[in-house]
Amino acid sequence: MTSPFGPLVLIANPKAGRGRVDRALPRIENVLTNNNLSYRIVRTTHPGHATEAAWQALRNGERYLVAVGGDGTVHEVVNGMIENGKPLAPDAVLGVVPAGSGCDFVRSFGLPAEAEQAARHLAGDQVRPIDVGTVICTDGETRCFVNIAQVGLGATVVARAAGLKAGRLLGGARYAAAFWLALPRFRPAAVKLDAWRAFNVVVANCRFYGGGMHISPNSDPGDGLLDILVMTGPKSDSFTIVPKVYKGAHLPHRNIAELRAARLSVAAEPCFPVEADGELLGTTPASFGIMAGAIRMKV
Repeated sequence: MTSPFGPLVLIANPKAGRGRVDRALPRIENVLTNNNLSYRIVRTTHPGHATEAAWQALRNGERYLVAVGGDGTVHEVVNGMIENGKPLAPDAVLGVVPAGSGCDFVRSFGLPAEAEQAARHLAGDQVRPIDVGTVICTDGETRCFVNIAQVGLGATVVARAAGLKAGRLLGGARYAAAFWLALPRFRPAAVKLDAWRAFNVVVANCRFYGGGMHISPNSDPGDGLLDILVMTGPKSDSFTIVPKVYKGAHLPHRNIAELRAARLSVAAEPCFPVEADGELLGTTPASFGIMAGAIRMKV
């Protein structure tokens, strides 16, 4: 027996979350077997492997892809589901089993955050279409994201978090620690949206990032629009804003402009780093877009 969408293809990075994914896989397999779900597992070995595996699975006619890990694994799998600006297989379904160091993406959908519960949730036939964001940086390559992208301080924090020697021990608190380490030396820049001077631009498809920060509480991943937060400072706002972000209570705010658009171009002087779904992509200038309802997600 199998799911209504065919056998599952579990795409997992065994090393993610200090080996947490590898340890979770036997329990996930046990749940799938008990629920009579046919599956195979692809264990990724290098950056970009999850994208390659997703693309190849769809080319082979498989239609139920499950990202097992954190936001980075989801990011790679989604990029393998899109080709030349459109879904490679419109009838494909994306499932997510959080098992890495953090998966903020699933929070927007109220999906289980524990691996075994999430695996049980893969049964059934309930899906919803979700939007996919796009971003083009200085290298000219188009990349996709499903959760949140940032230009400026947020991307600098992601880079700092990746370099933390104690990052593995901090787990979900790594982003918060990196934020306070990056903030003192970060400088705002002239950002071209119109004529803003800002230190961070959040481009949101979903609502959560950074280990549970409810950064964009009004985002709807099915409305065909990006929610944009332009944070104009001063940096001292962070001491009052950040505690409120976890509850989504930071908006409205006099120094945060809220915009909504299907397309956005961002330039900064000096250049700002750009990240999406926790992955560093390049620097400004950057162009963002949205593909409405591009992927069907198991909910």
